[in-house]
Amino acid sequence: MGVSLQKWHGAGNDFLVDVREGHESPWTPAQAAAICNRTHGVGADGLLVATLGTPVEMFLYNSDGSTAEMSGNGIRCLVAAVRRATGAEWDQLTVKTLAGNREVSLKMTGDVGMSSVAMGAVELETPLPGSLGVANIGNPHVVVWDDPALSELELQDSALKFSNAVGGANVEFVTVNSRGELSVRAFERGAGWTQACGTGSCATVAVLNSLGLCDDTVIVNNPGGQLSVTLNGFEAVLSGPVQFVADVEWIGA
Repeated sequence: MGVSLQKWHGAGNDFLVDVREGHESPWTPAQAAAICNRTHGVGADGLLVATLGTPVEMFLYNSDGSTAEMSGNGIRCLVAAVRRATGAEWDQLTVKTLAGNREVSLKMTGDVGMSSVAMGAVELETPLPGSLGVANIGNPHVVVWDDPALSELELQDSALKFSNAVGGANVEFVTVNSRGELSVRAFERGAGWTQACGTGSCATVAVLNSLGLCDDTVIVNNPGGQLSVTLNGFEAVLSGPVQFVADVEWIGA
């Protein structure tokens, strides 16, 4: 199949975006995994399919071909890709996701922009032993303290244990720099270590805020860049950068 896509990233969290009309998508899980492969494919944390309409619909494949309900950075990249593909000039768009409709605002200067998404309510669940908390923001998360003494492989093993304990979840390793600033490393279900996780940043702020460890508005340092999370009660707004990387022509099996 031959497909034209765009590659974008939000704070290093990178996605391939297929903007199309109609609901007939050519993608299978195996094809999504193939194009996201960083050695034999183009390379990305996920593949986003944007179906044009009112509202625009988003479907997300993780890099292993599995599907996810929601991605905070992904939806921000998808909106930027839709505007670029259609030549539109709007600065706000409603997107239908498996987690519900989300409102996204976007300001672009050339190929670089800033965008915000109203992520909806963060639902706090019963913490797992050894964790700071468990949260759901359209997709599930487990938040734990980071430990610089542990290797990445040891942290990965820990993440898999926490994830498996709740039937599959993203796991965020957090350090509190101040009440207004956190540092987070995310091991994502279906993608592994990523440079940033938008839903994970929101979940982490909500968990720590409930424990009295951070403010309502927090800068979250991800390995690939800074994101901002603002809570209004349990409602979260995620803000951060988006950047166009390349146009891609994919001819795959």
